[in-house]
Amino acid sequence: MINKLTRLIIKGGVLSPAELKLICQSAEDLGSDVISFGSRQDILFPDDLNNDNTEKIEGFQVVNPIKNNTENIMSSYVSADIFPNTPWLTGDKYLYVLEQFRNEHHLKINITDPKQRLVPLFTGHLNFIASEQEDYWYLYIRLPFWKKMEAYPVLIYSWDIAKVANVIENLLKEEPESVDMIFDLVNDAIQTNNITIDKPLHIPFHPFPYYEGMNRIGSDKYWLGLYWRNNRYDLKFLKAMCDLCSDCKIGKISITPWKSFIVKDIPRTAKLHWEKFLGKHGINVRHSMLELNWHLPVANDDALKLKKYLVDYFDTNDISTYGLTFGITEYTRKAYYFTSVVIEKNTPPTGLKDFKIRDTYNLLYAKNFDPNTREYIVHVQEVDKAELPSLLLELSRLYFEQLGSESTSLEPLEVVEEEIEYEVYQCKDCLTVYNQTYGDITQNIEPNTAFEDLSDNYVCSLCEAPKSNFEKKTFTKKLS
Repeated sequence: MINKLTRLIIKGGVLSPAELKLICQSAEDLGSDVISFGSRQDILFPDDLNNDNTEKIEGFQVVNPIKNNTENIMSSYVSADIFPNTPWLTGDKYLYVLEQFRNEHHLKINITDPKQRLVPLFTGHLNFIASEQEDYWYLYIRLPFWKKMEAYPVLIYSWDIAKVANVIENLLKEEPESVDMIFDLVNDAIQTNNITIDKPLHIPFHPFPYYEGMNRIGSDKYWLGLYWRNNRYDLKFLKAMCDLCSDCKIGKISITPWKSFIVKDIPRTAKLHWEKFLGKHGINVRHSMLELNWHLPVANDDALKLKKYLVDYFDTNDISTYGLTFGITEYTRKAYYFTSVVIEKNTPPTGLKDFKIRDTYNLLYAKNFDPNTREYIVHVQEVDKAELPSLLLELSRLYFEQLGSESTSLEPLEVVEEEIEYEVYQCKDCLTVYNQTYGDITQNIEPNTAFEDLSDNYVCSLCEAPKSNFEKKTFTKKLS
């Protein structure tokens, strides 16, 4: 399983060809001939390597599962410029935001675009999701000891994301019980450039994308998606590919959560050269869509065999699963699903050592078959493996029957259920808000200090505009 493998943290799933080549060389020096990719866009080393030796990989944060629980930051940088995206959220913008993260994190952090479907939005403890307002993000929080996810009451500025994440992580020892408590503690700890949420988060529905093979970007570039069904990527091939990337002046390689990777910005003039390179190495880029839309636990042979069994059935019976995604998981109440359909293996009964018990499964599907709804419906429970193909076919038909109907259009994820109005003073130049409830820690202004009681020498904490530059505004505070 993934939590037993040594992992390399690849921040946001983005690395340069030179970095990937160094990792490959390090893996070879440790006696391996393959690496794998994790579901949080990290790199995994085979479990038969010596953990002490893997800690010697220079320049990378190595996570020994026995010694710590550092988590990777997941991002949808991989989708930028090749799948539907929020206009202001470019690849460069992701890199600027990711660069702000300098510390280790024990919370799972997702930084995503709601208009793409390749990277899950809500599988983190802290889920930053781009808004329509340039450089501002929604934040959905579900701390490890919380039972449900809650929405942060304001939009967070791009350059404050790392600061907010660090503060929340430092608050864990206080075990905050609500998002309002976190909001107050964050505002006590740091100065941020938040703005009020003027509309709830809306996530448009897009079918799961096909992400393999050579595909055009604009008129003069291509992107390449590579997937190996066993998630064991040959180091010699990867090193040769990194050299080819360097020759083509390709700066970044992106890991997906589906244990594959994507190379963007391949020049049109180099397309034939890349195709010859793939052919020379015998690389298949024509896997069926039936194979590409599965999420499996890493290094789990039973899950891989079950997937093959089900995919073979779909293929034999010519069944379409376009737009659907499938996940195989062990039974756990704390699972964070991000597929349309979940095949959940039940824990066998205990105390029956002398009896051979057949495995049983539960089938769940996301509301509207959209994992971003975060609501899963139990279809059947305690069924045998032999029953799964026909039941999945049943779900597939149900999906296509309701596809495009009014009921499948994803409703906005309402940030609040109640609202209260409150008055603040806002700088006309930079839109910074003075709220008397919080005062201004940067100028030693105590909480509950009315704006009228501020000295005439008071200036904006961000742009230093005079007090006279502020105007009274009435905002609506949205409560979860």
